[in-house]
Amino acid sequence: MDFALTTDGNRIAYERHPGRDPVLLVHGFATTGALTWEATGWVRALAEAGRGALVVDLRGHGASSAPHSPADYSPALLAGDLLAVLDAEALERVDAMGYSMGSWVALALVELAPGRVRRLVVGGVGTVEQFGHWGVDAVRSALLDGIGDAALAQSPLAPLLASLRQAPGVDALALAACVSGMAAHPLLLTSTVPTMLVVGDADPVTAGREEAADALHAELVVLPKRNHVTTLSARGFKQAALPFLEAADSL
Repeated sequence: MDFALTTDGNRIAYERHPGRDPVLLVHGFATTGALTWEATGWVRALAEAGRGALVVDLRGHGASSAPHSPADYSPALLAGDLLAVLDAEALERVDAMGYSMGSWVALALVELAPGRVRRLVVGGVGTVEQFGHWGVDAVRSALLDGIGDAALAQSPLAPLLASLRQAPGVDALALAACVSGMAAHPLLLTSTVPTMLVVGDADPVTAGREEAADALHAELVVLPKRNHVTTLSARGFKQAALPFLEAADSL
């Protein structure tokens, strides 16, 4: 594992897997790069296609720095962390893939530095920002004290939030700061690069998927009988995304 130093002094952990044209992989909330992209077979699938992978731990997650102030979290700040990793690896332009919260960070990277991303795959998102939708205070409280909000207890976030309080090594204060910081900024549903949006048809987190795809001018792929967790590891996701990432630049 290597580390890139950001402009605001944070250390961002990442691992570069061998292969040509590494794909930048951006995980979602309360997980790590390895859990999201290695455990689900993505790094292996990219290697079998001859592609490398750049697997990052976002700030507040995994082995990266974990500040406790909401001011240290926003899509733009996390996108800047990705730029620090690209610079550390001397990668001028990459294909990128994000899932769930990582999709918003990847889209922010395109906005921040459009020349650094060639093609983009995003997954597990629609038009609804989940932290704000279920209540920032309720989500923070669930992380720190347990789920007490009745509406939140019925949400797609509930199993994740409940498990996090029991997971070893999780910095709940950093995750709570991430919730507040990310929710304080509007969703960025624009893309200036070729984009694909992949969702599961049983994933309530992706409400508004058609509108999101239209806003992104993205190809929409809907996987049958897949929810927010099972979409990520689906063979159909790989079968759609890998050829898309291999496509040549349009003239």
